Amino acid sequence: MIFISAFKIALDMLKEYWWLIAPVALFFIFRELWLDYVETKYLNTLKWKFLEVKIPKEVLKTPKAMEQIFAVLHGVEDEPDFIGKWFKGEVPDWFSFEILGDGGQVRFLIRTLEDYRNLVEAQIYAQYPDAEIMEVEDCATLIPSKIPSKEYDTWGTELVLTKEDAYPIRTYPYFFEEAKEEERVDPLASLSETLSYLSPGEHLWIQILISPIDESWKEDGEKLVEKLIGREVKSGKGGMIVDEAHGWGQATKEVVHELFFGALKPGEEFKKSAENSMTHLTPGERDVVSAIEANIAKLGFRTIVRFIYWAKTDIFSSANKASVLGAFKQFNSLNLNGFKTNSRMSPSSAGGLFKKRKELYRKMNVLNNYKKRYFPFRGFSGRGFVLNTEELATIYHVPGKIVAAPMMPRIEAKKGGPPSSLPVEQ
Repeated sequence: MIFISAFKIALDMLKEYWWLIAPVALFFIFRELWLDYVETKYLNTLKWKFLEVKIPKEVLKTPKAMEQIFAVLHGVEDEPDFIGKWFKGEVPDWFSFEILGDGGQVRFLIRTLEDYRNLVEAQIYAQYPDAEIMEVEDCATLIPSKIPSKEYDTWGTELVLTKEDAYPIRTYPYFFEEAKEEERVDPLASLSETLSYLSPGEHLWIQILISPIDESWKEDGEKLVEKLIGREVKSGKGGMIVDEAHGWGQATKEVVHELFFGALKPGEEFKKSAENSMTHLTPGERDVVSAIEANIAKLGFRTIVRFIYWAKTDIFSSANKASVLGAFKQFNSLNLNGFKTNSRMSPSSAGGLFKKRKELYRKMNVLNNYKKRYFPFRGFSGRGFVLNTEELATIYHVPGKIVAAPMMPRIEAKKGGPPSSLPVEQ
């Protein structure tokens, strides 16, 4: 009865004030349609290049080299202004770093705007002087036009973090902590092995989309630290009323303190109980705070991690998708951060009425997003997260010689210049 009464009241209000509600609703609908229109026009003008990277077999570089590359690429950060966003449809620039497993072959690709091709190549050569970089065709053109179908099946999802962005995942220094090279573990070793053992006709592709972000994520991390150690979290812009209320509350506390415990000493501020201070945190809590502070000290990127698996139906294996999810689990730690599947995107999470239809829709949606390298800037919350340069280098780098995946692309011999004693024709 209560529900029926509430519904009737809402319906009566809608009938009475429809003339006031309708324009507001239409404004927001028109705004979204307009942004879709201008952004589509802008995106269609962009020119992209696909680069495949191969490195020498005996490379000794750690993921630190890739971290330097990401740090330089952060320099393209430039948020569109009002005119650019609302009238030109501009969105921030982004890159796609991809790891492809094709029937046992493992490839490392980078999609970049044509304007940044020289920048990307220069930074790769700076860190890997003997690397080979080749322009290749878009691998997405290999995907059949009708999939899923009787002949082909597919599965895909996007990953999200288990906690707030400021909490770090387990990064490469943890894996490379051993002093002896033969005892080190490359964080991409298990993933590389999984991809190298795919059967002919199986395709497992991982896509990491990144776009540089300003220091706003650092500010969010600082607020989280303040909360964890028990300090007052300062309100942001527009928080004058909150600050005023806090001031009255603080004054009231001081009056009560003076009434029962005596006046505060000159220059002494009323503080929270000692149990909330940094000195009374447990060793584990202090480690978490230190890890967050170290994490937000580095440059950040908006990040989308997406992967798809597709193959002919007679060889399609669900075990392969589980292997990739397992490979990303190694970056998880219970007290900090980690990866999990986005239940809103994953076909396996579809349930309720019309489960099969929902599952089919999600498969097609993830596949189409992969083909377009779709970056949901306007719907970023709940879809993506922020990783810093160290975290990105952990999940994307060309593994060194300690990874022995048999089908890893390698340059068998280093390129060298001609000997100085070679005779020169006059």
